[in-house]
Amino acid sequence: MKVGILGTGDVGRAIGNGFVALGHEVMMGARANGNAKALAWVESAGAKASEGSFADAAQFGELIVLCTLGTATIDLLKQAGPERFKGKIVWDATNPLDFSSGGPQLAINGNDSLGERVQKALPGARVVKCFNTVGNALMFKPKLAGGPPTMFIAGNDDAAKKQTAEMLKDWGWETADIGNIEASRYLEAMCMAWVGYGLKGNGWAHAFKLLK
Repeated sequence: MKVGILGTGDVGRAIGNGFVALGHEVMMGARANGNAKALAWVESAGAKASEGSFADAAQFGELIVLCTLGTATIDLLKQAGPERFKGKIVWDATNPLDFSSGGPQLAINGNDSLGERVQKALPGARVVKCFNTVGNALMFKPKLAGGPPTMFIAGNDDAAKKQTAEMLKDWGWETADIGNIEASRYLEAMCMAWVGYGLKGNGWAHAFKLLK
């Protein structure tokens, strides 16, 4: 499968590395071709890795993963071209974090979420909110004493969520579907719970687990 990664930060590199390790072709997109971080990642990731602009990565990917700065995501989707996402599964791993007052807060809350705004910006895409409630160090095949953690997902397309859950098995995750894209409101708030626990304990090697 061809995967387009939008974003060159820690999350983008972690997800890109995971897909490469599983044998997929991955293009990392930035604002423009030749981004220094993207080039460095390509050199380290090997022959299945490439880089380009956001538009290039969106065109390339059969699956696209959004790993951009949350508050900039909608503008970057416009730059990439919404038509390039049509019919594709889009994993939204972003969180609308605002650091203007010091500690992180949600820039979008209440009866709205960044996940919903992504789906509205990409009306032809099959958006699945996922990978926003865990740190990049544990995204691929996490080894935790409590067994495989749970990836909570949300989205409007049941087939896209089913395919996502199948792929997440290869990543070492169980999956819990919590509803339509509006449920991103709760997943983005879960990110704040994850951050709060990390700040309190000064550690980031934790993930959520749904017990049944």
